[in-house]
Amino acid sequence: MPDLAAWAWVLLAVGSVVIGVSKTALPGGGTVAVAIFAAVLPARESTGTILLLLLVADLFAITTYRRHVNWRALLRLAPAVVVGLALGIAFLFVADDELVRRVIGGVLIAVVVFTLARRWLRHSVEEGGSHRVAAVAYGTLGGFTTMVANAAGPVMSMYFLAARFPVKEFLGTAAWFFFLVNLSKVPFSAGLGIITVPGMLIDLVLVPAVVAGALLGRWIANRIDQVLFERLVIVLTLVGAIYLILG
Repeated sequence: MPDLAAWAWVLLAVGSVVIGVSKTALPGGGTVAVAIFAAVLPARESTGTILLLLLVADLFAITTYRRHVNWRALLRLAPAVVVGLALGIAFLFVADDELVRRVIGGVLIAVVVFTLARRWLRHSVEEGGSHRVAAVAYGTLGGFTTMVANAAGPVMSMYFLAARFPVKEFLGTAAWFFFLVNLSKVPFSAGLGIITVPGMLIDLVLVPAVVAGALLGRWIANRIDQVLFERLVIVLTLVGAIYLILG
């Protein structure tokens, strides 16, 4: 077991609760957890450690919202996500951590601005030819950002938000998307040495906090207003983008 200070364990526990809540109530909030883990653990170790906790939270999310999934949207995203994952792997070979963070942060801000502009112009990704274009653009960005920094939450939140999904359909579709993507990342992360034995031991301690956060998220999701939900998603996305650029 890694020798961590008491304050470090407290921060990791808070981050784990955030992971659970983000999966069952507030997509995009997971970037806050990424920031917390990166502040406490070495960069590579934090990525592998948080990946396994994300999978635990994903299991709760797909169980909770198993009846609220838009499978057509997921199938439409799949080819672009695979391309994004491949680009992310290639990018990791040539870019340092600082460049990765700033590129992703810049992309997230651009995505928010683009999504809000489309709403202002009263358009949606479900309209006409833009439907497939949006799936390719967001899917590629989602695959890329999840591979390099576990930061696809804000990107895909903007896609599902632009598609005008109701809260539970939003959460159910996002849950299955991230479960499948995170599961596919495990062998690559293990092969790159990102998933470690010390990291897995930390995960064993933190799993109860993830479960508590997931249950809290269920309670929130059953009570949150659609407009408030969408505003929180946008705010959390911007917070994550600013952290990645400045952090």
